[in-house]
Amino acid sequence: MMIRYFCVFVILGSLLGIQPAEGQESKRLNQNWEFVKQDLGGIWEAVRPVGKGNPESVPLWESVTLPHCVNATDAVDPDVNYYQGPSWYRTAIEVNNPYQKGRTLLHFEGAGQKTAVYVYTTKVGSHVGGYDEWTVDITDAVEAFKKTEVYRKQFKGKIPVSVRTDNSRDLEMIPSDLSDFNIYGGIYRYLNLVYTPALSTDKLFAKAEVDGDGKSGQLTVSTRFYNPMGISEAKVLLKLVDPSGKVVAKTEKKLNGLSNDTGLWKLQVKRPVLWSTNQPSLYTLQYEIHSSAGVAKGTEKVGFRNFEFVEKGPFMLNGKRLLLRGTHRHEDHSGVAAAMTENMIREEMILMKDMGVNFIRLAHYQQSRIVLNLCDSLGIMVWEEIPWCRGGLGGDVYKEQARRMLTNMIEQHYNHASVILWGMGNENDWPGDFPEFDKQKIRVFMKELNDLSHQLDNSRLTAIRRCDFCSDLVDVYSPSIWAGWYRGNYTDYKAVSEEEFKKVKRFIHVEWGGDSHAMRHSENPDKALSKIKTGLGADERAGDASLFGGAARISKDGDWSESYLVNLVDWHLKEQETMPWLSGTAYWPFKDFSTPVRPDNPVPYMNQKGVVERDLTKKEAFYVFQSYWTTQPMVHIYGHTWPVRWGEQGEEKMVKVYANCTEAELFLNGKSFGVKKRNSQDFPAAGLRWNLPFVKGENTVTVVGKKGKVTVKDEIKFTYQIEKWTKPAKLTLTKIDQKDDIATVEVKLYDDKNIQCLDAVNWINFSLAGEGKLMDNLGTSSGSRKVQAYNGRAIIKVKLNKGKSVVAVQSDGLSAAFTNL
Repeated sequence: MMIRYFCVFVILGSLLGIQPAEGQESKRLNQNWEFVKQDLGGIWEAVRPVGKGNPESVPLWESVTLPHCVNATDAVDPDVNYYQGPSWYRTAIEVNNPYQKGRTLLHFEGAGQKTAVYVYTTKVGSHVGGYDEWTVDITDAVEAFKKTEVYRKQFKGKIPVSVRTDNSRDLEMIPSDLSDFNIYGGIYRYLNLVYTPALSTDKLFAKAEVDGDGKSGQLTVSTRFYNPMGISEAKVLLKLVDPSGKVVAKTEKKLNGLSNDTGLWKLQVKRPVLWSTNQPSLYTLQYEIHSSAGVAKGTEKVGFRNFEFVEKGPFMLNGKRLLLRGTHRHEDHSGVAAAMTENMIREEMILMKDMGVNFIRLAHYQQSRIVLNLCDSLGIMVWEEIPWCRGGLGGDVYKEQARRMLTNMIEQHYNHASVILWGMGNENDWPGDFPEFDKQKIRVFMKELNDLSHQLDNSRLTAIRRCDFCSDLVDVYSPSIWAGWYRGNYTDYKAVSEEEFKKVKRFIHVEWGGDSHAMRHSENPDKALSKIKTGLGADERAGDASLFGGAARISKDGDWSESYLVNLVDWHLKEQETMPWLSGTAYWPFKDFSTPVRPDNPVPYMNQKGVVERDLTKKEAFYVFQSYWTTQPMVHIYGHTWPVRWGEQGEEKMVKVYANCTEAELFLNGKSFGVKKRNSQDFPAAGLRWNLPFVKGENTVTVVGKKGKVTVKDEIKFTYQIEKWTKPAKLTLTKIDQKDDIATVEVKLYDDKNIQCLDAVNWINFSLAGEGKLMDNLGTSSGSRKVQAYNGRAIIKVKLNKGKSVVAVQSDGLSAAFTNL
């Protein structure tokens, strides 16, 4: 039996849930904050008067802007564990509410992980859970403080606001500290000052059932009011505008009794313009709430679509099969950790879409409203999940947090057209936080969450990943399949997937891929596969992520080169094109991210499985995805960050081209080596590969691709080295570039005959003395002071601060090298 879900979701704004309404005044509180990374003796230490420049004033606060993450740099500091504990923020704000008897609120889009809020010395609110949106009404505390002498004299007519955040380890909280990501602290999403009338919206919900051919649908809108003063009457005006700007319908309704969830509108919509991943058409809903308190109004976007996960079959969107081509996202970025700005988030999401993504799993927690809005507008379907991740199952406090976060996630993101799956958890078969690990108790609680999800929203499906003993409880299940990385060979992928597909009603495959150390390349990347036993499954098991001990596996015994990863990705994508029963997959992850459980990786504390680095620098695998998933003509020669290739004199070396073109012609040093046709099933590189006789020294490779009448071109230049090397014997350090006040230095490893060791993977340690500063703790291959070499070299940037510095580099067993800047 198939379950078919026909739905349309109006993306409705709300005060506490989705977006500040137009009729409210909302201001981001980004500037003029001070921060201290420790606890205080009490709130008085945040607000007590101190003399200007008082040297005895402790603790010492630093100026910051929001969003701000406590762990912006220490999460990837190779020498310390990242900080987990209390921190404080403080500021003083002007509060001038324009509404008579209006309410003044602080709206947190997310802060981790336990948060308390104070107006002067009065605690006005608190929250547990680092990924929810939540709001604190500060109206009464502000009015009381304005009557004090301190308000006039010490704070000069401003309101002191202090916020304590705390990401201390706590076994009775989710997510578990056993998770493969950092549990960040700080006000790492936007914080807004909101003025609203005394009657406004708390939550607005919309749901529509759409018939099979999309010719007719019904939209139902309801609201939950925010009404602290007990206003009893209101009038609501609603208007729906189609994507072309035409008014589809409007209504007006008088209401009495505003305490409970209230139905507002049932609207029949004929032939709605459907939302899809290729054409994410959005309507606009306008609403006004008139009462004795004034008018609260706003506009929100509307998306109409229907979807279906066919039982024992593929995924359907608007009645047609759609292969979900997905990835994952952690809220993590170079230099700021979780505190990504709106521009950073937008750049990342657009880059995903440019890669061809139409589906994303937001791992492993509900994410910023900005992400969901971009998924709506870009056409990216969403699996969003609560952070019940690893560790087992805690007690009543633990369970209540999970229920609350599930409720918050669904109610806050209910109206996004992009959301199709609510995730109940991840790797819940992973014990460790409690003496007891009881599968039956986990099953009981998983069923409870699943039932709660359907009760809150029966229009989406539920899902989990990697907990086989709960696979029958949710609507859609993803097993653990890591063919060619943690277990087996990547050529095992299809057979393993088919076996797992047979075990469940609705199958999806999220999390696959492998680590790659950016700028590391290999002439023989598949060499380690000869050690790997096949036919024994492809799941990840306890200890597989470790770089030490256990059976042979690519994650431990491979070279972590980009060259291997493109082969793994290429194989998976070609196979996915021949699996008509497949609903979809999601590569893990889009971007490298920080994790406390991987200190020994080539960039310490980084999960390096991304197709872009932590700063969005593209790795080679990005273009493999583009070649399968995009239609805009593209062509890319593998090896743009591979400055020196090596081999024998006269030996033919493979050059791979990743393209979505029909055909391509390759040139070496100006000479054509022929035209080849693209065939997705001709592995590797879909048949666009040439064996070329490089010349010693400089080489130029050019490709010209054709798709219809469009021609695209790519070119790389590199050196070909035929000299053999022995083990590294010395280091050299050179400035290779300078732009404005930023210099780039490069270390190279040579043997005792001054031949560069192109396969050297030595640990490199940079340091600096002088007026400059190393641009490190960024979590990238070129932004860490401790890093494994890539092809016998490593680079780092230095901010010169318009002064002089000496950079040093060390590697065990070798003499240090220095350079003056």
